[in-house]
Amino acid sequence: MAKANSDRSQADANYTTDLVSREIVRGKLLAVADEMGVVLQRSSMSPVIYEVLDFACGFCDASGQLVSQTNGITVFTGTFSIQTAVILDKFGDELAPGDIYILNNPFDGGTHYNDVGIIKPIFVDDELFAFGISISHWTDVGGKSPGSLPADATEIYQEGICFPGLRLYKDDKPERTVFEMVEANVRIPKMALGDLNAAVASVRIADKRCQELCEKYGSAGVRETFQHILSTSEAVSRAAVAELPDGVYRATDWLDGDGITKDRFPTQVEVKIAGEEITFDFTGTSPQVRGPVNCSRSAMISAVKTVFKAIVDPQAPSNEGWFRPLTVVAPEGTVFTATKPAPVGWYFEGTGQVSELAWKALAPIVPERISAGSANSLCVTVMGGVDRSRHEPWVMIEPSMVGWGATDERDGNCVTSPISNGDTFNYSIELIEAKFPVRVREYSLNIEGGVGAGRYRGGYGSIREYEVLADDTVLSASYGRSIERPWATEGGGDGSCNLFDLRLDQQYERAARAPTTIMQNGDRIRMYTGGGGGHGDPFDRPAVDVAEEVRAGYIDAAQARDDYGVVMTADGNALDVEETNALRAASAA
Repeated sequence: MAKANSDRSQADANYTTDLVSREIVRGKLLAVADEMGVVLQRSSMSPVIYEVLDFACGFCDASGQLVSQTNGITVFTGTFSIQTAVILDKFGDELAPGDIYILNNPFDGGTHYNDVGIIKPIFVDDELFAFGISISHWTDVGGKSPGSLPADATEIYQEGICFPGLRLYKDDKPERTVFEMVEANVRIPKMALGDLNAAVASVRIADKRCQELCEKYGSAGVRETFQHILSTSEAVSRAAVAELPDGVYRATDWLDGDGITKDRFPTQVEVKIAGEEITFDFTGTSPQVRGPVNCSRSAMISAVKTVFKAIVDPQAPSNEGWFRPLTVVAPEGTVFTATKPAPVGWYFEGTGQVSELAWKALAPIVPERISAGSANSLCVTVMGGVDRSRHEPWVMIEPSMVGWGATDERDGNCVTSPISNGDTFNYSIELIEAKFPVRVREYSLNIEGGVGAGRYRGGYGSIREYEVLADDTVLSASYGRSIERPWATEGGGDGSCNLFDLRLDQQYERAARAPTTIMQNGDRIRMYTGGGGGHGDPFDRPAVDVAEEVRAGYIDAAQARDDYGVVMTADGNALDVEETNALRAASAA
């Protein structure tokens, strides 16, 4: 059958596939994206890539529209089409077989300088046919501090090196000047060049698999499948939007400081649903701020796409067709649409706010799809310097796991990646202690901060404590959702905030954002991530469930009584049913 299809496609340029063949090709395109991710992960040199999975890979058609992607950082995949369009617009007819391009400009399709995009145009029979794209977080791209994420940056020039859409390979030969520029501007050039080569390998595998697909199914058949993927996804997406009640839905929130000041900055969204169309309008949000928690327009759009996809169909593979009913509006120069030279190194704080606003606005109309508010922030901690015992520079960047909000049918997830980071992880303790001059003193569930009470409670965050083992370690840390607590639904309690304790020279300081700070051997940082909001009346939570959490040590007897109306026996080991029933009855009355 495959041989017949191949022969037919070569004989007839207008050959089209049948439905079954299209579904086979669709599946193979998804497999290509997954294989790209495997190649990148196994070839990279940065733990943040091969351990945290801070990357995403995809396959776009000739116009730059995403048709398949692998799991990874959710906020990356929404920028694929935007970044590919940048290369198309900039190079146009200059694109040629054997070309590969590099791009990381936040104000031209990217997110922040650390997230480096590698884009390869794919030619079939000397015609531009598709693009392979991978975006991965480089551990260091130069700038003011190790890791290139100074929490007190006031302009983007402090955040490292910019690749404004450059040709990296021509005729399959490297442009040496670009490689030399990387080597001369980053702190760990061997690691950066290794990650660059890994990304190049991932887009080359996309080219190879595309050629194989076209040979087997015909270029016309594969091209038709691209359109089939986009059009069928659009149809499902429009139908899903049409099922939502028409109306205007609003949400407000606060950005808790920017790394320079502790001031709070207002954010808001208005969501308009009309038939098959949905618009997210962020007009009224704070102007861009001095610190690096701003995000660019492309990152904002991608953050909206993340939530929109969760509403219309969270399980189906993503592609650009899903987003055709979607419009995103925001004036220039806001904290969500920052313009140069605003710093955007911690853009994930901005995009986290974007996603949370959209999430909050839509929660009342799709409670079966959306949980209560989460601790949300990536709570990123960056440490680095020179490991004198190994005579080499080091950088450790790590996101934290947080508590998610409860849903209308179950408790919130505990110790889970925030929405903007998608299918990612934090480091294992063994890797940290093997790779970096850091000792992990504790990794536990954060019961100290608590969670939002409710018929279904919020999920717990985590506690992670590090002791640095090298002098002159440079720390940058920035935790959002440190003042405004995660919101609840249907009468539940609000969640808890993110923060950290910093112990320098035996002196403790509690904070949520740390400017560039010097730590010495023996200093510690103890990180607390918050718990999610609750759903429903806490007094409706089964008393036996509350009693079990008391026995497990998650809450104490006083919390059980005050938050849930549950009374434990005098020794705190058993549920006092009679007293509990009386207390709940009195409260209801």
